[in-house]
Amino acid sequence: MAVQSLPDPGQVTATALGPWPGEDPIEATRIVRGELGSPHLPFLTELPDRGVGSDALGRTASLLVELSIDVQPYGWRLVDRPGKDLMRAKSALSTDINILADLIGAEDAPSADIKIQLRGPHSLAAGLHLHNGERALIDYGARRDIAASLAAGVDGYLKRVAEAAPGARIVVQIDEPEIASVLGGTIPTSSGYRTLRSVPGQEITESWQLVIDALRAAGAVEVVVAVPEVEAPIDRILAAGADGIAVPLRALTSRQWEQLAGAVEAGKRLWAGALDVADPAARLPRVAEVVEYVWRPWCQLGLPASTLGALRVTPSEGLAQHSPSSATAVLARLTQVADGLNQLVLG
Repeated sequence: MAVQSLPDPGQVTATALGPWPGEDPIEATRIVRGELGSPHLPFLTELPDRGVGSDALGRTASLLVELSIDVQPYGWRLVDRPGKDLMRAKSALSTDINILADLIGAEDAPSADIKIQLRGPHSLAAGLHLHNGERALIDYGARRDIAASLAAGVDGYLKRVAEAAPGARIVVQIDEPEIASVLGGTIPTSSGYRTLRSVPGQEITESWQLVIDALRAAGAVEVVVAVPEVEAPIDRILAAGADGIAVPLRALTSRQWEQLAGAVEAGKRLWAGALDVADPAARLPRVAEVVEYVWRPWCQLGLPASTLGALRVTPSEGLAQHSPSSATAVLARLTQVADGLNQLVLG
């Protein structure tokens, strides 16, 4: 497969993290592509309100090769043969990709880029259960198999997206919402009486590298790892070879900011969760407030305005808990923030 060029980092752009409200993939896709036209980054929406199989965990697990899943009272479980829950997850994803293809086909000037999301191998292992009901995270062999199976499954996924979005550069966001707990050994066992042992940091890095290499081989032009701000393992993400880090800005420590500054200086991207959306009922911050929120630490770290092009601005979290109108307003505000930051780049 031909190597595609990395999307131009010359200006600040906007995107969101994937989860979206409602059950209508046609309307969701229309809104996202309407609000996030070039140079911004539209994404394949996730609609967890549709139920089993449309949640982030089931959606990614449906891509696994030679591993099957179904739903039990305690959640998704690895099983010997595929069942109706797996088929439901595969069907929902296929529907979303087909809708994407139809809408792109009707556009006069489709966006140059498209983003997809995947649950990362460690959060996947934390969310999937073994036959005995325990989390797969407890078992090294299961963790290894899940990472390898995910790496094997991404090629088909990216090919389908590439067919739906001809010529578009595919950006991939690897979501690891459980990574702090995985590294810290704080995820409870199925009984709840103890916690699972922490996963070694080197294993974390190697599993990410396996999946990132597979994504690049499948045609991804940019791969970022999205993590919570608490205990964000920035050094591990960079060691795995990711092109960037997606992280909320709300509670980053000085050391984390310094790590991020070093990453930017090394040519990596920062997807900055600059717009706090934790309370769907709250007023969105003014554009000037968010621009200052990003620009102040940037200046304090000695980063010049010319490096702001390494930024993508995002919400602090997914938008599934918002109303469609509120989520749409978030996307509009993000593009306004990107414009404000670009004014600083231009001087």
